[in-house]
Amino acid sequence: MNRTPVDEPLTASVRSRFLASGLVLVWLVLAGRLVQLQWWEQASLARRGEDQWSFLDEVVPRPGDIVDRQGRVLATSVRVQSVYVIPQKIADREAIARDLGSALQIEPDALLKRFADHSDKHFMWVKRRVNDDEAQRVRQLKLPAGSWGFRDEYLRRYPQKSLAAHVIGLRDIDGIGRGGLEESCDALLRGQPGRRSLIRDAHGRVIEVREEIEEVPQAGRNVVSTLDTVVQLFAEQALDRLMEEWKPKSCCAVVMDPQTFEIWGMASRPAFDLNRTDQVPDDAWNNGALTVIYEPGSTFKPLMVAWGLQIGAIRQDEMFDCEMGEYKMGGRTLHDHHRYGLLSLTDVLVNSSNIGMAKIGERLTNVELHRACAAFGMGRPTGVQLPGELPGLLRPLKDWTSYSTGSIPMGQELGTTPMQMIAAHSALANGGMLMTPQLVKADVKSTVRWTGDSNESSLREIQISSHVVDESIARWVIEEPMFETVQRGTGRRAKMSDYTVFGKTGTAQKFDFKTGKYSNEKHVSSFICGAPVSRPQLLVLVVVDEPSVGKDHYGGVIAAPAASEILHRSLVYRHVPVEEVPLRSANSEVDLGVEL
Repeated sequence: MNRTPVDEPLTASVRSRFLASGLVLVWLVLAGRLVQLQWWEQASLARRGEDQWSFLDEVVPRPGDIVDRQGRVLATSVRVQSVYVIPQKIADREAIARDLGSALQIEPDALLKRFADHSDKHFMWVKRRVNDDEAQRVRQLKLPAGSWGFRDEYLRRYPQKSLAAHVIGLRDIDGIGRGGLEESCDALLRGQPGRRSLIRDAHGRVIEVREEIEEVPQAGRNVVSTLDTVVQLFAEQALDRLMEEWKPKSCCAVVMDPQTFEIWGMASRPAFDLNRTDQVPDDAWNNGALTVIYEPGSTFKPLMVAWGLQIGAIRQDEMFDCEMGEYKMGGRTLHDHHRYGLLSLTDVLVNSSNIGMAKIGERLTNVELHRACAAFGMGRPTGVQLPGELPGLLRPLKDWTSYSTGSIPMGQELGTTPMQMIAAHSALANGGMLMTPQLVKADVKSTVRWTGDSNESSLREIQISSHVVDESIARWVIEEPMFETVQRGTGRRAKMSDYTVFGKTGTAQKFDFKTGKYSNEKHVSSFICGAPVSRPQLLVLVVVDEPSVGKDHYGGVIAAPAASEILHRSLVYRHVPVEEVPLRSANSEVDLGVEL
């Protein structure tokens, strides 16, 4: 069909109306959207915009202090200043690098390179936690305004320097607890951070820090340790003298109240200054009381005797034939250092007879020996409130052999830590109750987590308390064989004129994995002692790893004098009443220090 001329104007008119209607509709939609944005969504859009150019930054709180049981400060924090620059606002980088480098003792070329690497940034630390002299030198510089500044931070200080370094631990430059109470009590010490607004540009770079604080930070809580600075000093001074005299690989000492299981002192050598951590040798970081695993030797014997009495396998008045120093047990031959014949149970311990202990092991059998080890806490951490505690080594019963029957009662074929050993002996000293060693006083103890559970984020208290042996048995072991050991046996160097002392020596040959045999040259010498016998107030354990001076590395010779010194000074300091010490027993004496 042919289109007429009249149809063409009509079609154009329809098109125009449609176009106009479409434009009107678009404008109506835009106008409606503008009204919606302006009226109904104004508040939410304003918040979104504000979120894009401002955000909240944390304001670090002041960490709490760590103090000893008397309130003496072990760790504290002081407010210091840190220097920053705004690289984008630095015109003459070389001049500022030269001036700041001279004032802060930083190599100017290294600082200039950092400026170049951060040239597009609005913030860069130059040096954090500067001292007063450095801060004063920076203030005297004529640096361009708006290109630099100071920020307040907290510097952790340790007034006692190296004292109790392994127990306290430290806080790193970012305020995170590393090791010791600084780590295990970090949730208490670090406090709650505050908040401050920061302004950033379209590229997300910080261009302004508002001085007003929107949320005030909450300072951390103070932690009261069970340590006593004076007792701690006694322990560390004794270890320093021991290191000088015997030149061992390492040594440690623990001082514990057996009635409460509170630790009054814990020292380890080598040590380090907490304020100078850039100069610490690698072997100085270890807390020997928790990380040294050693065969306890003869210090383990009283525990096995107590267990034998508990289950009725042996009697207090029993005599043991020690075979004149040589005893064939299965496929091995055991020897004593002297040719003992009949010995009472007391003298088996006083003379530290391996043959007598092996015969006790035969009475108990491997099943009861394993039960005894577990009951006294071997093979598991004690739960003391410090990170890094090792569980020692207690092999499964199925791996024990007939050799184990003779070795375990002598303190061989198992590995213990010094903390495990002093906890086990504290159970004897308090009447048979094994508890968790404590390093934090009761007012905050319930909020300190047990660090054996590394995945636990919340703080909690784990209190181990178990009855190991009857009180009468525990008291007999303390008052008879362990007292006699100090009076006339291998621990005579720990004897005092004003206090009744009980104790046990230990000298363990170290196993040489290269030869597959026990070494005749490398030993761990130890001694544990306590006083007064009637009601023990303190126990001291000293463990010395590989003394290198001389040939006789017996625990009674090397460790006993140091342990006795720490014990005596601590008793006097605590004003424990002096006693009338009974005359030495009339029983025969043994050679000083001989016990393997």
